[in-house]
Amino acid sequence: MHMIEQVYVPMLNQTGFVNVTSNSAYTKEGQYWELKEEVGKGTYWVYHKDNLFNIKIHDFFFHKDTFLEFDPPNCLSITYYSSIAGEELSPYRRLNAGCVKTFIGGYRPYRALIHKNIPIQSIGIEIMPAYYEDYLKEEYPEEYANPKLAFFEIDETMHFPEMIYLLNQVKNYQGEGLSAKLFYESKVAEAVSLVVEHQKKQKRPKPQSKLSIEDAQNIATVTAYLNDHYANELPLEQLAKIACMGLSKFKSLFKQVNGCSVTEYVQQRKMSRAEYLLSSTTLTITQISEAIGYSNPSRFAELFKKSTGLVPGEYRKITQK
Repeated sequence: MHMIEQVYVPMLNQTGFVNVTSNSAYTKEGQYWELKEEVGKGTYWVYHKDNLFNIKIHDFFFHKDTFLEFDPPNCLSITYYSSIAGEELSPYRRLNAGCVKTFIGGYRPYRALIHKNIPIQSIGIEIMPAYYEDYLKEEYPEEYANPKLAFFEIDETMHFPEMIYLLNQVKNYQGEGLSAKLFYESKVAEAVSLVVEHQKKQKRPKPQSKLSIEDAQNIATVTAYLNDHYANELPLEQLAKIACMGLSKFKSLFKQVNGCSVTEYVQQRKMSRAEYLLSSTTLTITQISEAIGYSNPSRFAELFKKSTGLVPGEYRKITQK
């Protein structure tokens, strides 16, 4: 049984998708699923090559907040999100638009809460072990290096224009037959090449030290403090004092624990609160901007669009339907 049938078909059926024979949006080489009208609207498209790789395009939304949970296959995944709103739950992290995100599958269930009415628009590639461990090793035995570490180190980035360009090429492609098969194979190889090259250009992170119980508790205290005071001015020096640490140690351990910098964490909290206020209140956009700590509504709108793919007014109109 192919991995598509084993992993994704049950998940798609459970979520409310139905398999359809055709769709004019993308090439006929792939398989299509559409959401049932009572659940949402849109398309899930996937092209697979034996047990080597999958290419997936998402363009749909749910009518209500939807919890997703499934066991991803053993794979290396890279995806570009142009629009999304929600949170990953294991570990907890806001889903951001405008970013390239990697994921190593096969280790833990994927759990996420997707917000209602906001389009999930993404294009991604999943590469199977038969490709990155067997095929590449056989083709390039002298130069081979497992690309898993390169995928792991990317994690999530707003600064990978080459990959965004490549994935958009894949999304917009309309070829069929042999030309389509060759095109997709070449783009998967190019994507792996870009990931490996991207890793070479980055500075190697220092090995993470094991947190003491005291340090872990102090970082948890600061994180809770940020959750309550994210709209206020938060000098790093003050936060380091709350954590009973020097500034350098605090910044390092905070990122180690939370997977992002203090600035990124605070911005995620602000954007999450803005989503709630836009969808659930009648506060003006200026009032919401001030409530979450931005004195300039234009700056708030810019950051909100960067985070969700929508300006605040569009987001409100969609979510308050």
